[in-house]
Amino acid sequence: MASVEQLLSVLGRQAMVQADALALQLGISEPVLTRLIAEAGEAVLQVGQGPARRYARTRALPGLGTQLPVHQVDEAGHARKYGVLHLLTAGQHCLERETGEGELFEGLPPFAADMSPQGYVGRSFTSRHPELGLPVRITDWNDDHRLIALARRGEDCVGDLILGDESLSRFLAEEPRTVRRDSYPELARASLAGQPGSSAGGEQPKFLTYAEGRHVLVKFAGGDDSTAARRWKDLLTCEHLAHEAVRAAGIPASSTRTLDLGALRFLEAERFDRVGVRGRKALLSLGAIDDEYFGHRDTWTRAARRMLDAGIISEEDARRIRWLDTFGQLTGNTDRHFGNLSFFVEGPKQFRLAPVYDMLPMVFAPVSTNVIVRIFEPLPPTEDTLDVWPDAARHAVEYWARLAREPALSGELREHCARNRDAVTTLAQRAPV
Repeated sequence: MASVEQLLSVLGRQAMVQADALALQLGISEPVLTRLIAEAGEAVLQVGQGPARRYARTRALPGLGTQLPVHQVDEAGHARKYGVLHLLTAGQHCLERETGEGELFEGLPPFAADMSPQGYVGRSFTSRHPELGLPVRITDWNDDHRLIALARRGEDCVGDLILGDESLSRFLAEEPRTVRRDSYPELARASLAGQPGSSAGGEQPKFLTYAEGRHVLVKFAGGDDSTAARRWKDLLTCEHLAHEAVRAAGIPASSTRTLDLGALRFLEAERFDRVGVRGRKALLSLGAIDDEYFGHRDTWTRAARRMLDAGIISEEDARRIRWLDTFGQLTGNTDRHFGNLSFFVEGPKQFRLAPVYDMLPMVFAPVSTNVIVRIFEPLPPTEDTLDVWPDAARHAVEYWARLAREPALSGELREHCARNRDAVTTLAQRAPV
């Protein structure tokens, strides 16, 4: 006679399985299977009703159990139950929504992957929350570590979802404390102090805060007279002006402003996944979407084609993405990865392009403490970009021209920008469009 241990062993070797197939594997009748599943309790997840019902083996997180409630915060700041995330063996997860809709994921659901600590801000997570006992380096984390972080200290993550009751309680108990912009130097020092090791060659230093009525992400650079520090300050100005160029082309871009305080330059970007003091919007990165539905992570242009063909974005958004990819190449943005483009979630597998961010000529970025000269080579149109290339090139020329006369930039960088303006102008004159 089969035992609960045998049932769990069989379930642990596969994904969700229907009752008849499971009974056949165990060599027992379905009534006996029903009894074993009841004895297994929370160790077995049951999904669906009737003949379509399926079973899977669960796994448990210390102190959190086999399932985590998922809450949603609307644009008015009100929280409601969104569903339950069931933790399964082999790294799978099943999201059971309040609407009754269920979905199985290999690995973390896209929203949880995006919410997880990452990048410059994420690297200090463990030092800020040592009580969780997580590995010091987030690069050493597995999905269970990420879920623990989200379920216990995930009250202010990207998007509109909150994982776990503890994180929800923290959200409900706290309101953002507003700060003045003149406190940015102090927040910058605190941000640097919380980073493990040196960040000289890493991502752009930044912090999140609520400043004068807006949720913002604030990048900063400077602090010394080195050539690299000056270059990073220049790039913050370049980023702000790039967003203005994108908006001039009729495409939404992050609302930014620059300000110099002491030896530091700050780029303040308003968060577009926040509404007012407590409201939120659903947001997913291109990386999270592509990983879940396609698994390519090649180029923005190809991703736009895939998403349009799958019917999950509009034709206009697909065109905008191809324009942005083209404009980015023509303006030296060598960092067009899938984390630098995001979408508002409009419904099941329906996405709308969010404002552009992190658009800047990274071809000028220092390497560690060294400023190096890279060759900028604007590329002609391709079959995929033929319709958007002329307009993108026109705006790229205007952008380089704006940088070439921008007094906030160093003279050396302005000279580079003037040469790049000429290079794009020459290519546009020769291009067969």
